[in-house]
Amino acid sequence: MHKKKEKQRTLSRDISFEGIGVHTGIKSKITIKPAPEGHGIKFKRIDLDGQPVVDAVAENVIDTRRSTSIEKDGARVSTIEHLMASLYGMKIDNALIEISGPEVPILDGSAKYYVEAINRVGTVEQAEDKEYFVIKNTIDFTDEERGAEIVTFPDEDFSVHVMIEYKTAVIGHQYATLNSLDEFASQIAPAKTFILLSEVEYLFDKNLIQGGTLENALIILEKDVTQERLDALAEKLGRPKVKLTKDKGVLNEDILLFNNEPARHKLLDLTGDLALVGMPIKGKILATRPGHTTNVEFAKKIRQEIKRRKLKGTLPDFDLNAKPVMDINKIKDFLPHDHPFLLVDRVVYMDDSQIVGIKSITYDEYFFRGHFPHEPIMPGVIMIECMAQTGGLLVLNSVEDPQRYSSYFLKIDKVKFKRKVIPGDMLVMHMQLLEPIRRGIVVMQGRAYVNNELVLEGVFTAQIVKNR
Repeated sequence: MHKKKEKQRTLSRDISFEGIGVHTGIKSKITIKPAPEGHGIKFKRIDLDGQPVVDAVAENVIDTRRSTSIEKDGARVSTIEHLMASLYGMKIDNALIEISGPEVPILDGSAKYYVEAINRVGTVEQAEDKEYFVIKNTIDFTDEERGAEIVTFPDEDFSVHVMIEYKTAVIGHQYATLNSLDEFASQIAPAKTFILLSEVEYLFDKNLIQGGTLENALIILEKDVTQERLDALAEKLGRPKVKLTKDKGVLNEDILLFNNEPARHKLLDLTGDLALVGMPIKGKILATRPGHTTNVEFAKKIRQEIKRRKLKGTLPDFDLNAKPVMDINKIKDFLPHDHPFLLVDRVVYMDDSQIVGIKSITYDEYFFRGHFPHEPIMPGVIMIECMAQTGGLLVLNSVEDPQRYSSYFLKIDKVKFKRKVIPGDMLVMHMQLLEPIRRGIVVMQGRAYVNNELVLEGVFTAQIVKNR
């Protein structure tokens, strides 16, 4: 039984929040509004002329210093990660976020209030299917400078495992896990953002954390902190003085909600940054010492893979090492060609609407002798003929007594050559019907690849003709 496809979701009605930005210290209001299918997550700066809209995707990230900021055409929205994590964690695909300032309110430094409001108003199912990025093979990204690494593995659900390491007694080595999005609201959303006390003055001097307080961030203490040092820092920052209580390990009056709260918050940040992929992910994600810079670079890498897959089209799964669907002898029974003009070595996949053929390019091919002989390049017309023959095998396989018929190509449209094909390459040719065969007329989309890289594409129109 096929599993029912999930539908896209949006909010049932508007929800609004007001507060200061943790880095700018500027107060703003946001209103999260329902949006139609395929809209994605977008921010609208309603305080700027023309109310510009910024798509929440990794390509628009402009700054990852201590938070994630996006920008387009001069319109910037900062510190979006907690809100993005909330929408992702609550399985919302489409929303328009109107914001009256440059930075998303920090609220209490967690995603708790966003999640609670979403739960309060509820979400609605939309008409279109939800589109996932499915991890098919291991994808990894390493940031050697930061000692960070993110790796993904295929899995049927979305899960995240995070390890962090800080040279403080309160944090040390910590681990956090999100086994499924169903756990996000209770296990991850309440975890607050944190900062080491030793970082506070430096970040303040860099014009960051201007709106930071003990109400919206956990301040982690190091061993060598004194009350005098703490008082001097409070005076410089214009914040109330706080009595030092090292036994808690944090400066805040409240204790940690979880014994691994910093690791859980890093997982929250990672989830928000991965939301910039633009679609939910199916796969297992392992992250070591993640940070916004590493997270966003990894999200960009996934975005590139999404584009590559779309460019690649709907190439079916096949095994190059398996017994071919058609070997060269079977191909000869179908096509009226012989050496050196029989250009398909084998067929590795075929169904009623598509076929995958293989041509191994060797140095002794006849056409290399005269076509750029000092820099052998496969002629484009020969590549097109390879695809035409592959498509012919699909067409002739659809008729009884294929030996009594031939396929002749009538038209080739929208041909684009993407890169050179040279000796040693293996040309993988995918031909797919664009519409049912009518009155012997066939229209196919053709794509050819080398090492999973698209090298040629075009639309082929052919006619099936009975031999005389």
